[in-house]
Amino acid sequence: MKMNSSLPFYGAIFLIIVNTWLCHGITRHYRFDIKVHNVTHLCKTKSIITINGKFPGPRISAREGDQVLVKVVNHVQNNITIHWHGIRQIGSQWADGPSYITQCPIQFNQSYVYNFTINGQRGTLFWHAHISWLRSTIHGPIIILPRKNESYPFPKPHEEKTIIFGEWWNNDTEAVISQALQTGGGPNVSDAYTFNGYPGPLYNSCVGAKGLADTYKLKVEPGKTYLLRLINAALNDELFFSIANHTMTVVEADALYIKPFETDTLLITPGQTTNVLLKTKPNPSHTTYLMGLRPYFIGSGTFDNTTAAAILEYKASSNTSSANKNVTVKDLPRLPSINDTSFVTNFTRRFRSLNTAKFPVNVPQSIDKHVFLTISLGTIPCPKNQTCQGPTNTTKFSASINNISMALPSTSLLQLHFYGQNAGVYTTDFPQFPLNQFNYTGTPPNNTNVMNGTKVIVMPYNTSVELVLQDTSLISAESHPLHLHGYNVYIVGQGFGNFNSTKDPSNYNLIDPVERNTVSVPAGGWVALRFRTDNPGLFNYFRDILRGTPHFRCKYFDLT
Repeated sequence: MKMNSSLPFYGAIFLIIVNTWLCHGITRHYRFDIKVHNVTHLCKTKSIITINGKFPGPRISAREGDQVLVKVVNHVQNNITIHWHGIRQIGSQWADGPSYITQCPIQFNQSYVYNFTINGQRGTLFWHAHISWLRSTIHGPIIILPRKNESYPFPKPHEEKTIIFGEWWNNDTEAVISQALQTGGGPNVSDAYTFNGYPGPLYNSCVGAKGLADTYKLKVEPGKTYLLRLINAALNDELFFSIANHTMTVVEADALYIKPFETDTLLITPGQTTNVLLKTKPNPSHTTYLMGLRPYFIGSGTFDNTTAAAILEYKASSNTSSANKNVTVKDLPRLPSINDTSFVTNFTRRFRSLNTAKFPVNVPQSIDKHVFLTISLGTIPCPKNQTCQGPTNTTKFSASINNISMALPSTSLLQLHFYGQNAGVYTTDFPQFPLNQFNYTGTPPNNTNVMNGTKVIVMPYNTSVELVLQDTSLISAESHPLHLHGYNVYIVGQGFGNFNSTKDPSNYNLIDPVERNTVSVPAGGWVALRFRTDNPGLFNYFRDILRGTPHFRCKYFDLT
C-alpha cells in the first residue's frame, strides 16, 4: 500500500498551528454599548449609565497571550473612556484609557476600538470608566486564564465565582461629584455597599422579601473547593470581607500568584483584586451563611459607615437545616472594627510573592533613581463671591503630591507628547522630592495651600526606581490607595511615622516582596516601592478620588 507523501507535511503544518495558538493566543472581540438603563435598589428606581444594559458590566475573558479588541460605542451624552485596570499595555499605551492622558474621551454617537495584548499576566483584574464618577456604575471583571497548556499553582477548583464589591448612591453620582467640585467640600457618601451590584438585606425598608430579592446569593455545593475572584470597584473605601464560619486561602493578588495563606477576614483596597480558595463544609449545619462587607477608615470627614451582606447558599442535603429565616445582623461574620489598623497592618504583611523558578521575583537590588512623594490633603482659595465648604468657607479641599495638585489638560497628553506639541501644556519639572520639608506626620504647618500644575517626571528606559510614598497630616492623615498605570511594583517596605532613608531600608524585603498594581499608603505612614522602567510611554500614578475631597491628584511618568 502506497503512503500519501503529503501526510507528514500537513502534520507538521498542524503542529505549527497548534503551537502558535498555545504560545501566542487568539484574538477575542467584544462590543461595549454605553447606554442608560433603569435599575431598582433600596426600593428606588433610577437611571444609570451602563455597558450593554448591565450593572456590573459584562466580563472580559481571555487567556495569557491573547489579543483583545473591544469596540466601545457611546449612546449617551456623557463623554467616556474605559481603563483596563492592571493590564500593562506593553506597546499599546493608546488603549490604556485615562481621559486626557492617553486619549480624548469618546463623545456621543462616536466609537473607539481598544486593542491590546495580554503579556505575562494571568488572574483577576477589572475594567472601569476613567472619567468623572461614571466608574460607580461602569465597571466589570477581566478574567485572564493561564495558557492552554498551563495550570494554576494551586489545586484546581470545582468552580470559579466572581464577586465585585461596589457602592450604590440613590442620587445621580454625576450630580454628587459636580456639587462637590463646585463647593470644594467632601462629596455625599454612598447609600450602600454592594455585592455584584446588590446592597443586600440589611438596608432600610427593603428588609424582608424585597430585601432578599435585592441580595446577591453565592450558591455552592458541600465539600467542594471554589475559586472566588474578589474585586473592589468602590470609589472611595477600603473594605473588610468575611464569610460567617468559613476560612479562605488567599492565593493571588492583582493577577499575580502569592504564597498561599489562610484567613477568615481580608482587606481589599479600591482597585485591588484578590483571589481566594473557599473550601465548603462537607456537612454544613445550615443552608445559608452571611457574607459581610464593612469599610476600613482612618481620618477625618464623612464616609459610608454601613455594613452590607450577601448570602452563601448551600445546596440542601439531608444534614442541612432548610428552614427559611430572615437573616439579621446577628448572623453576620465577625468583622474588624472600622478603624482596626492593627488588623490591616498584620494582614497586609502576610502577602509574599511565590518566588519560584516559574514565577520568579525580579525586584531591583540596586537603585538608579530615588523618588520621594508626599501625599496630602490641602486647600486652594475659594473663587471670589462664592462661599465654599472646605476647612473654611473661603477655601476648597485639594489633594496634592509634593504639594502639586493636577491641572487636567484639555487634550490627550500622550498625543501631545507623540507629536512634540507639549510646550505650554505640561512641563518636565515635577519635583522628585518635597520642595518644603516638614514633620510629615507631626504638627502640620499653618499654610495648607497647594499649587496647581500639569507636570511629569522623565525617566530613562530600563531604570531601576525606588519610589517612597509618604502620607502627611496636612489637614488630616489618612490611607491613600494609589494605582500606577502600565506597571506592577514590588512593595519592599512600609511603616508608620516619617520614612527614614538611613534606617528603614535595612528592613526591606528584597527576597519575596508582593507585587501589585495598586498600593495603599498607610495613614500616618509610608510605603516603599521598587520597579524597573521596562514599559516605555507616558503613564500616570493616580488616585481617582481622595476620601473626603473630589479634587484629583495625579503624577505622570514619561518613560522614554
